[in-house]
This record gives sequence, structure tokens and C-alpha cells, in this order.
Amino acid sequence: MDAARLETSLAGINDFYNRYLDYLSSRILGYEKTLERLFIAFLCGGNVLLEGAPGLGKTSLAKAWAAFFGLEFSRVQFTPDLMPLDIIGSNILEDGPAGRRFTFYRGPIFANVILGDEINRATPKTQSAFLEAMEERRVTFLGTVYPLPDPFFVIATQNPIELEGTYPLPEAQVDRFFMKLRFSMPDFHALKGIIDLADKRIPGKQADPAALAQESKDSLALWTELAPELTAPDGVKSYIVRIVQETHPDRSGVDIIKRFCRYGASPRSAISLHAAARAKAALDGRPNPSYDDVDELLLDVAGHRIILNFEAEAEGITVDSVLNEVRNSVRREFSLREVQGAGA
Repeated sequence: MDAARLETSLAGINDFYNRYLDYLSSRILGYEKTLERLFIAFLCGGNVLLEGAPGLGKTSLAKAWAAFFGLEFSRVQFTPDLMPLDIIGSNILEDGPAGRRFTFYRGPIFANVILGDEINRATPKTQSAFLEAMEERRVTFLGTVYPLPDPFFVIATQNPIELEGTYPLPEAQVDRFFMKLRFSMPDFHALKGIIDLADKRIPGKQADPAALAQESKDSLALWTELAPELTAPDGVKSYIVRIVQETHPDRSGVDIIKRFCRYGASPRSAISLHAAARAKAALDGRPNPSYDDVDELLLDVAGHRIILNFEAEAEGITVDSVLNEVRNSVRREFSLREVQGAGA
């Protein structure tokens, strides 16, 4: 791709992103960072886990998000008695001209945007079925494969683990999410704006959903073409690798990791962090990601992939504090390399 085409493509992505922000920020107040992260995950083909208490607007966010893109929206309310077939669908025996036969009726997972609400209230069996379909982008039922729609994007929400009646997601399942975002209480001004917004009753849909859906697909196609051209500098790739390596106790030189970390970030986190950094740079109109892009996205992309030990829990050590220490250590290492390289 030549320089002119690259610049035009970046401008196209940036224009679409700005219209996205204008639409969503007028309906969802106080969560600008979350809106950016959701767009990055969508570009990268990843799925997002939102964690927050009930009533903070997670469902409203998902509905408004789907409305902007003109995509089919479906909500799955997870409960302890929800079964896998309630999500993926099932065969129904029907009478027809040729006699009785089974017809597969698709479940709510066959939509473009899925809100998996309170996923940690479902049993592990149901969680596993949902997350497997999310990862594979298809459903297999009685030997027949049914592909899920394209694009396909999951926004799963979960209540904080300390609330009663929850089933914590296994670490291997959490790793399937591209990002984990915390949905916290909005500040004073945002909350006041939410009250005012409730009185205005802004329409939830735009004029032409079909046109919006096509524009969304065109933007994703443009990103698919553009992404390989946004190659991260070798130094940034090495920076990502060093951060991921330093989260592993058996390879780390960071004391807090050796003492408090049980398992480090997976290779998938390095891939996701690289993809997210490229998307972040593109949204800022830059063809190449930087160290700062990696730093800004680190907690959201890698935080849920770190498992601390019981000693960390007893002493109140958080994943954020551990990752910040790793990031600072690796950043000092790379800054020293640059100084030494300049001196040479």
C-alpha cells in the first residue's frame, strides 16, 4: 500500500470512529475510555468482558453500540437454570407435507452483537458452551455446523465476584476475552447528565440500519486491508514480549512478580496487545504504534490474564499494581537501551 492510500485509509477509519464517538457519547455519558476500548476490540475481532455492579448502564451501552453499527442485537440473560440449548438453539419436531421432521431453531447467539448479561450467574456448563461458540464463531449441533453471523461481537458482563450467587469464570475462559473493562460509578457531572438525558429520550436507532450495517462491514474490510500495513516497530514488539515475559515468576526479574504472581500472561495476551496497539495508533491517525500505546492498553488487555497467589490477596496486592511495576521496570530497561544506543 502506497503512502497516499495509507493516509486515505487512516482518514477513513478515523472519520468513522469520530462519528461513532459523537453518537455513543451523546447517549452513554461518563465512559469515553470504555467506548474507545470497545471500538478497538471490534476492529481487532475480539470480545469484551465488562465487570461492574448492576444498574450502571452496561445493557444500555450494548444496545446503543449495536444501534450505531446497524447490526442485529441479541441479549442473553444468564441465570443458574439457563441451559446451553437456550443459547445455541435446538431441534423442534414439526409436521410438514413430507411428514414429521426436526427443524433447527437458532438461539439468541445467532446475532451480530451479543450481550451476555451477568455471565457469572450461569453454571460452568452453560458458560463453557457460550464461550466456545464465541471463540469458534460457529455452533455444532448433532453433527451439523452452523456459522455465526459476520461481524460477530460479544459484550459479556459479570457482577463482581463478592456478590452472592455467582460462578467465577475459570481462568482459561477469561483468557478468551480480548479485553476486560471495569464499569464503575460515573462521576458527579456524568451522573447529572444521565438524569438530564433520561428526560430527553434521545432515539436509540439511526435512520437507516441497513446502510449503517454495510458501512460497518466496509470499515471492517478497510481495517483488514490496512492492519498489515501498520507494522509495529521492532522495538515496540520487543517491548510487548518483554512485558509478557516479565509477568512469569520463573523468568521475571521483578521482585513483586516473583513473590505474588502465580501465573503470568499468556502468548495470546502478547498477540492481543500488539493488535490493540496498532488499532489505537490508527484511531489517533498514526501508522505505527508506540511504547505509550502499549502502556495505555496494558491493564485492559493483559490484566485479566494474570493470576496472583494467596499471599497477594492477603496483603491487598492487585493485578494493576503488579502490572504497573512490570511496565515501569521494562520501560526503564528500554530507555537505558536507547540511551546506550545513542551514545554508541
